[in-house]
Amino acid sequence: MSLYKDKYRIESTRLKGYDYSSSGIYFVTICTKRRECCLGEVASEEVRLSRPGEIVRDSWLQSPIIRPNVALDEWVIMPNHIHGIIIIKESVVETHSCASPRDGNRFGPQRMNLGSIVRGFKSSSSKQIHIEGFLSFGWQPNYYEHIIRDGADLDRIREYIIENPLMWNSDENYPENIRMDRIHSGTRDWSPLD
Repeated sequence: MSLYKDKYRIESTRLKGYDYSSSGIYFVTICTKRRECCLGEVASEEVRLSRPGEIVRDSWLQSPIIRPNVALDEWVIMPNHIHGIIIIKESVVETHSCASPRDGNRFGPQRMNLGSIVRGFKSSSSKQIHIEGFLSFGWQPNYYEHIIRDGADLDRIREYIIENPLMWNSDENYPENIRMDRIHSGTRDWSPLD
């Protein structure tokens, strides 16, 4: 954490200088607030979604419908997080939503970058979950992302996602394995693939 304008802020884990609106394949992990297990449970090595988990599933599946430049690959909802592979296809040129070069931003449409896709998903799922009466539900403010570099990387991550329910008891997000100091400090020095 660093001090900025008399406030502490969490350092960005994003790759500096990388255009997250460019076409590519991205692995994301999004955790619930305080990693509360409110999205379901793992029983007999299978995920059984709660009502909030079903809403999260439905919101996730809406992503490519809402954004034509997005496709989904392998994904899984776990009791307190979601893992997914997001594919950003070639950008649609939209001059009215591009950041101005005068602002020093050389990247494409900001409403179509990875951050806006994740924010939109988190916002829509949270809103619907709250409407259904689960008012304490929330997502952690940040998320983990990994730029998938090649076919071997993609295969490894797909396998990790598919096998995640089988490894739930040893997962670092399993309630007995969570390091509370990381949750309370906002530290994001972990990778689900380590």
